[in-house]
Amino acid sequence: MSATTYLELSETGGGAHKFYEVRVEDTEVTITYGRIGEQGQVRTAAFADHAKALAAAAKKVGEKVRKGYAPAVKGERQRRPVSRREIVSTRSTARQAPVLWRFASGAPAFGIFIGEDRAWVGNENGDVYTLTHDGQVTGRFGLPDSVKCIVADDFWVYAGCDDGNVYDLGAKVPRVAYEIAGDVDIYWLDIHDGVLGVSDRHGGVTVVDHEDEFQWSRPSTGDSAWMVRNSAEGVFHGDSSGVTHYSGRGDRVWHTDTSGSVLFGWQERAEVFAGTSRGWVHRFAKSDGRERAAYRCDAAVFSCATSPDGEFVFAGDNQSSVYCFAADGTRLWKLGTGCGSAYSMQYRDERLYLVTTDGSLACVDASPAAVHAAEQGQLPTRHDIKAGSLDRVEATAEVEVITAPTDGVIVECVQHNGRVRVHVVSEGYDSSWGVQFPKNIRVPGARYVVTEVITSASGSFYRARGEIKRIR
Repeated sequence: MSATTYLELSETGGGAHKFYEVRVEDTEVTITYGRIGEQGQVRTAAFADHAKALAAAAKKVGEKVRKGYAPAVKGERQRRPVSRREIVSTRSTARQAPVLWRFASGAPAFGIFIGEDRAWVGNENGDVYTLTHDGQVTGRFGLPDSVKCIVADDFWVYAGCDDGNVYDLGAKVPRVAYEIAGDVDIYWLDIHDGVLGVSDRHGGVTVVDHEDEFQWSRPSTGDSAWMVRNSAEGVFHGDSSGVTHYSGRGDRVWHTDTSGSVLFGWQERAEVFAGTSRGWVHRFAKSDGRERAAYRCDAAVFSCATSPDGEFVFAGDNQSSVYCFAADGTRLWKLGTGCGSAYSMQYRDERLYLVTTDGSLACVDASPAAVHAAEQGQLPTRHDIKAGSLDRVEATAEVEVITAPTDGVIVECVQHNGRVRVHVVSEGYDSSWGVQFPKNIRVPGARYVVTEVITSASGSFYRARGEIKRIR
């Protein structure tokens, strides 16, 4: 006694591209869900008899149909395109950098974020690890595909994934915050005040808002857009033709050519930085695109970062070297990583953190004294760290169901113009404001309790933070 229902939701104009399959085998219900054309995630539950299993399956199918899913033929729609960044990395001939510790993540690593108390690294296996600043591993999340990048937006930390989703990492389990259109081959992501910017293989840039709704998209005269940086001024986008600034409404403000294709981007309060294929890091004023300085490396630049307000500028090339420059362009030092080329980097408190082609998260002592000693061949003892048998907490759409919440903030999902919105029910909040809330757990009419909701920086919507439980 078996029955299978296969559904898909594939929205046009920058929407979802996913499937949901429910299979009943005797007393078991197996649910498989994910991006169209991919293997997806699997959940199985057992019931007392076949009739109860069928009823549970029908309930799940009904929930998805109400969200817009429809019956489909598996295989007719294709998997979204995915490009993974590759560097032909060679060994540096420079002296070894003063690496304090190195964490082996297990696969080439692209994502990095260094917060006040934790370091985050994401790799090609879909692992996201958290560590203390001295290298102690504190957690491990599991995403369904390769981690593209890790970005922070105020208190929130997000991971862009090759499955086309952006995951909120702020709770005990990762949850989908944004879904990128199925035909967009994502190269890079950034978020500011809930607004997501996506740059892609064809050189385009797409912007969606805090409720995961398409805002605008712009083509480009170039391709391979590896740079997108969101800010209050709009979006700064870099591709093979240079860097372009778009306003928050998508109007082109300025464009400046670069020496070589843009391979990475960084921003500070008043400036943006672009590393290029010809070994340059350009420094542009956000206001008008004027070049304020340029920094010369010896090979293609695949990552760059700065100290606060650009006092020092750092770069990583495809020959496993890292550089430091003074603001005026003077090269201060060049050293070898000892663990491959840096896909991305971030500076904090006189330390330069790198994620590399061999899967390392490396912490370099970038203080003048340590660098001077390294240039003389004197290095600190490096600590090599492994993850060990740490459990992997998988991304999920499941939520705990409770009867009566004792604390937290209650929110409700409502159907509005064909979309499921979330509003606060608890007293003391503006019930007309939307709430940024995980998209793949929204059920019309359902109520949830969240740890807290916080007013966005723009003061126009709320953002859910912490644990989420559904109220029965």
